[in-house]
Parts: sequence; structure tokens; C-alpha cells
Amino acid sequence: MAFCANCGSQVEGRFCPKCGAAVNVTGGTAGTATVPTAAPTAPSAAGLTENVASALCYALGLITGILFLVLAPYNQNRNIRFHAFQSIFFHIASIVIWIAIGFLSFMSYGMMLFIRPVLGLGFFVVWLLLVIRAYQGQKLVLPVLGPIAEQQAGN
Repeated sequence: MAFCANCGSQVEGRFCPKCGAAVNVTGGTAGTATVPTAAPTAPSAAGLTENVASALCYALGLITGILFLVLAPYNQNRNIRFHAFQSIFFHIASIVIWIAIGFLSFMSYGMMLFIRPVLGLGFFVVWLLLVIRAYQGQKLVLPVLGPIAEQQAGN
């Protein structure tokens, strides 16, 4: 088994899975690895770490949630799938509630207009908490949507 000269983690291929540095494994001497003298190229399969991908699931709601469910290395991770599903469900629920409040405000001749800014601030705070907790590697399971997302993700 070869080790990365940059960070010291075990390397099986040509690139370190932890830091992404190119590693030149010398033939016949297992356990030693040297970094090539030429400028290393970026690894083709470096990808995002789990916490960054989980946080990015919430970035654009439906779009990034669906994107992380479709992309190959990320759709196989249960934690990232959970965050993607919860992002999609949260975004759909916020759109439905926003439309319902708009309709009720229209029907009551604008009597519910004061609720819209409070509701928008509430959705923003929940969204921000979801992003921060996902980036920290924690799960914030929303009351109604979270169990559904866990079921869809296979947890």
C-alpha cells in the first residue's frame, strides 16, 4: 500500500483521495510513494466532500436537490440523498405555502399582507439552518418533511 507524501494517507491509485495530490507509486517498493516533479494535474474524479455536497443541495432548492440526485457519485451516498430530498420537499412546501398565503391575502382584500414578510423571514432562517447544519455534517430533520426524505433516501 502506498502513502501520500503530501498528507500521509493511504493511496491506491494515482491520486490521493484525501488531498487530491498526484502520487507516483514506484514499482516494486510497496509503501513508498513520491510526488512527481512536474506540476500535478487536477484529479478527474476529485469531487466534493460529503458535507459540502450536502450543504449545496439546499443552495437553489429544487435545482440543486435534483442535480445531486442525478449525479453519479453523490446519488449513492445516503446522507447526500437525504439532504437532496429534504431540499426538494422544503422548497416545494415553501412554494405551496407562499401561494396559499397569496391567495388568502387576495381573498381577504390584503388583510394577510403582514404575514408574507414574517413567513419569508421564517423560511430564510430555516433554510440557513439547514445549510449550516448540513455543512457541519449534522442532520436537521424537519418535522413533517424529514421522515419522508429519510424514507426516500433509504435511511
